[in-house]
Amino acid sequence: MATRDLTIGFMPLVDACLPILAQVHGFAEEEGLRLKFIRDVSWATVLDRLLYGHSDAAHMLAPLAIATTLGLGRPAQKMAAPFVLGLNGNGITLRTDLAAAVCPPGVFGDPRAVGAALKLEVARALAQGQRLRFGVVHRYSSHNYKLRYWLAASGIRPDVDVEIVTVAPPFVADALASGEIDGACVGEPWNSLSVERNVGTMVLASAQIWRRGVEKVLAMTEATLDAKREETEALIRAMRKAGRHFVDPANWEQNAAILARPEFIGADPVLVRRAISDRLVLAHGMAPVHFADFMFQYSEAANFPWVSQAAWLYSQMVRWNHATFDAADVARAAGVFRPDVYRSAIISTGDDLPAANSKVEGSVSQLTQVGTQQGSITLSANSFFDGRSFDPDRIADYLAHDS
Repeated sequence: MATRDLTIGFMPLVDACLPILAQVHGFAEEEGLRLKFIRDVSWATVLDRLLYGHSDAAHMLAPLAIATTLGLGRPAQKMAAPFVLGLNGNGITLRTDLAAAVCPPGVFGDPRAVGAALKLEVARALAQGQRLRFGVVHRYSSHNYKLRYWLAASGIRPDVDVEIVTVAPPFVADALASGEIDGACVGEPWNSLSVERNVGTMVLASAQIWRRGVEKVLAMTEATLDAKREETEALIRAMRKAGRHFVDPANWEQNAAILARPEFIGADPVLVRRAISDRLVLAHGMAPVHFADFMFQYSEAANFPWVSQAAWLYSQMVRWNHATFDAADVARAAGVFRPDVYRSAIISTGDDLPAANSKVEGSVSQLTQVGTQQGSITLSANSFFDGRSFDPDRIADYLAHDS
């Protein structure tokens, strides 16, 4: 079998792990692929390289793939996301004095309690003619939408009571240190670096806001998917193998060392291992805290591109005036996620496949076995912290609640 090359763009984040480990551990080679990587430091550049043909596929913010398809901020280009690289994996880190005012240091706070305390700090700042400023990695990012969701549910009005600005992940610690931002929602290892430098304290995990919230996807243009369908399906199979390897505790040390290499994340392997093992140091000098499923890369159909997840992201774009609600756009946004491609790639392997392509997000509160096309899937809680749920067939009703 001839080896086929694919070039993958990525950002230096732990959740870029699956294509990297697929190549390093030989899973890509088993599928007849050779993966090459282009490392960038901004999501805008990752997207540019993808659209201009410098890369075949990319580790990509799920909302950015949707925004690109809808033509938000640039001419529309149809994108496809046939594989979810992981769920959650982000933290909310605040400057150390602000964190101490809203949450006991060294523990993950309750999102309701932290939100209520933060609302008081926001009010104090406003009384002094100032607004607290929070960094997110891109306008069209799950970081932005989950942060906004939490703030709004806590009675804090994004863009009115607080500012939200863009900061590239590798520069979050610098932005906190300089006082440019008061907090950030970012992926690992950049929360941990802020803690290590004692310029920030982690107070929440994004999994506390939406326990099974979609994060990064493997994205490509629809044209590339059509032209390289076989290679894409081979890559999906290789990444599933990499995911199985990644979540095995016996491999944490080895995989942390690989991902920490300069050509990949370029960070201390100790910090990378914290994210992999779900054991994070939240405040400088304190003991690690175990938070189960801080990152979620493999089980419970974690890699399956549920169209309902794409629909929720679209609903948040509308909610925050990044898009105007349109039934045709709902279909275009949901169509970015391609469960048909995932199914085609996996069907011959016997790997788990759900029977449905969509579900009510936030509706599972206890272990629940779901219907499958093959295999067996039991979902655990996928709740939103405020108890709401999202029915992708009733987006207009969902949005009316927030108007």
